[in-house]
Amino acid sequence: MNKNTICLWYVDDAEEAAHFYAKTFPDSTVGAALRAPSEYPGGSEGSVIVIEFTVCGIPCIGLNGGDAFQHNESFSFQISTEDQEETDRYWDAIVGNGGQESQCGWCKDKWGISWQITPRVLMEALAKGGETAKRAFAVMMDMQKVDVAKIEAAVKNDGP
Repeated sequence: MNKNTICLWYVDDAEEAAHFYAKTFPDSTVGAALRAPSEYPGGSEGSVIVIEFTVCGIPCIGLNGGDAFQHNESFSFQISTEDQEETDRYWDAIVGNGGQESQCGWCKDKWGISWQITPRVLMEALAKGGETAKRAFAVMMDMQKVDVAKIEAAVKNDGP
């Protein structure tokens, strides 16, 4: 067992989420499923209560805890991408599987987990500071999914 593991709360479909993440992201796997030893509020003996999984090398567990708590944007996975093709692949997988688009490279999966699909070029532009960062930031603020070409144009001062 890892010293530190992210625990994500699901209503009753943590196992489905874990399998989706494992097939969508590199260095992602599904591990052991812990089953309820007896009946419990909202569940039955033998149902999965905890599932171990890894997302891009980050150890997680999914807890099927019912509908008492909901996810929000205060927690998100940030996935760094190399180009538009990789950005599109992850964004489209999440949104196309019952998720929803948001702003500035953020989207939510169908379980309510927030994801930041962030091209490397955007982070590099912001790290430069000054006018370059301002131009890249201004362009990003008008986007849902990040458009790499528009960020690159802003960096070259061909942007807004």
